[in-house]
Amino acid sequence: MTDGTVAAARAYYRALDEHDYDALAALLAPEFVHDRPDLTLEGRGRFVAFMRDERTQKETEHRIDAVYRGTGSDDDSAAGPTDCDSTDDQPTNIAARGRLLTANGDRITGFVDVVSVADGEIRRIETYTD
Repeated sequence: MTDGTVAAARAYYRALDEHDYDALAALLAPEFVHDRPDLTLEGRGRFVAFMRDERTQKETEHRIDAVYRGTGSDDDSAAGPTDCDSTDDQPTNIAARGRLLTANGDRITGFVDVVSVADGEIRRIETYTD
């Protein structure tokens, strides 16, 4: 996959919301890790199986409000909303801020996902919720 980091993250949320588990698997590196407050899932196969078969609420929508990318600078003001694109083999990290909604549009939680992409594959997502 040669899409950029933001495109990969948006495709990830779309695959989850549309229950397209083949597309989801294609986005993730074999060694993918999802670390969230309630559990850590290691491996693409384990993560996809959990999302397909084990999560309690499947009829949800991930509404993304903003995407941020740091520049690697020590200056905090250097980070901000972006439509960044990464095609190199070094991990690029973005933060996606959004809301998880029910099928009726009710808010379940707010979240920030730190998404790491390298070689066109999502390698890691760290989720922070409110």
